[in-house]
Amino acid sequence: MNLTLALRLGRISNLPTVWTNVLVGVVLAGGTLADARLPALLLALSLFYVGGMFLNDAFDRGFDAEHRPERPIPSGQVSAQQVFTLGFGQLVLGLVVVAWASRGVDGTPAWRALAAGAALAAAIVFYDAHHKGNALSPLIMGLCRVFVVLTAAYCVASALPAVVMLAAGALLCHLIGLTYIAKQEHLDRIGALWPLGFLAVPVVYGVVLALSAPATWLALALYVAVLLFALGLLRRRARGDVPRAVVTLIAGMSVLDAVVLAGADQIVPAVLAVVGFALTVALQRWVSGT
Repeated sequence: MNLTLALRLGRISNLPTVWTNVLVGVVLAGGTLADARLPALLLALSLFYVGGMFLNDAFDRGFDAEHRPERPIPSGQVSAQQVFTLGFGQLVLGLVVVAWASRGVDGTPAWRALAAGAALAAAIVFYDAHHKGNALSPLIMGLCRVFVVLTAAYCVASALPAVVMLAAGALLCHLIGLTYIAKQEHLDRIGALWPLGFLAVPVVYGVVLALSAPATWLALALYVAVLLFALGLLRRRARGDVPRAVVTLIAGMSVLDAVVLAGADQIVPAVLAVVGFALTVALQRWVSGT
């Protein structure tokens, strides 16, 4: 296992989308960018993500041997056992960091944060092990990102405001549409298009936010542009368009995070979320996002 191989297995180009999800959870729950727990949470949720990507390759090794033989395990660059060990190890370490970051004044970890982190780990493992041929896998993948937001939020607050849950719901709808597309990536085509209607939900929510927070319109316009670009690729369906649509929508999660942050008048975090989008797009040119 060398660094280059680890970066490919972990799809590290998508990590900025995890970081902006953490920003949403922390800031909308009442935390700030200066919160001392934020760096630990960024590390913890990054470990969950990278560990989950490792496990995805380990569980998918049979499928990849047929459809993506260039992936690290079927090509013989690393053993499935080593990837399983490192993947599960990162999930455990991520939960340990969540426990440390969520400690109260008495030194006791917040049980809600631990429960959300444990639910995240369980959702990751269940998705990785059962997503092939599972009609509910887009929902399960969406729940993984919901638990990222909730884990971060519960580390800074014991009770969550409605805005956190609404942001998590918008993210869930984005992930359902995205994951449905990703399930068809190896076919390089899309079947029925009705699941893509879930992508309209975040747009409607963004309009509602923008009516009371005008700065949201800018972020929402960028989000809509990202959606239209991805959907245009799906409509054209030339070779390679489906994978490009997938990675575009993955990066678009950060723009959606910018929308909900701007809707809460958190302009600086919203700008950072847009930077996260740009960073994801740039990194995807270096390390494949799928």
